[in-house]
Amino acid sequence: MSLLEEVVLDLERHTAQEGWDAAPRLYALVRSAELRAAEPELAEQLGLAPDADTLAALEQPALPEQAAVEDALAAIAWPDAVDGCALVIERVVLPPEAEDDIPADEAEAADYAARHPQREDVRMIVGVLRDGARHSALRLRRHDADDEVVAGPDLVPALAEALAGTFEPDEPEDPS
Repeated sequence: MSLLEEVVLDLERHTAQEGWDAAPRLYALVRSAELRAAEPELAEQLGLAPDADTLAALEQPALPEQAAVEDALAAIAWPDAVDGCALVIERVVLPPEAEDDIPADEAEAADYAARHPQREDVRMIVGVLRDGARHSALRLRRHDADDEVVAGPDLVPALAEALAGTFEPDEPEDPS
């Protein structure tokens, strides 16, 4: 199992213990050796073993509530010491046949989704590394058991792409 797979599944288990209906959480992923060198006290608080080679997940400040997650991610740039990032987010998923009936108004659409009889509440944990590696884990509320978690590299490609974008250098503005 890769370090990224380990940290994504650890975040999934940790989040599952806290229950549902949580706000999105963003984590910086840092190699434990780097963290021990730069922040030995924090590494000790996190219980990182001196000889362990892991990815430490450091929770970041809450994402702005008024912004869409994708917009908030577009404004993030990580320092070089950050090897990757992970996002834990819950969403309501509707069956494809319900898409034509979704109202255009955002508030009405949210109400429609919340009341739809075939809605699925899903928790997604998506992690990406600077080198392009990706891993995800999904848990459905109606199948809320550890042995029902689905994991793989390409389960939430759009969200993985948005997270990967936080490692891309900003394009300089064209003065013309």
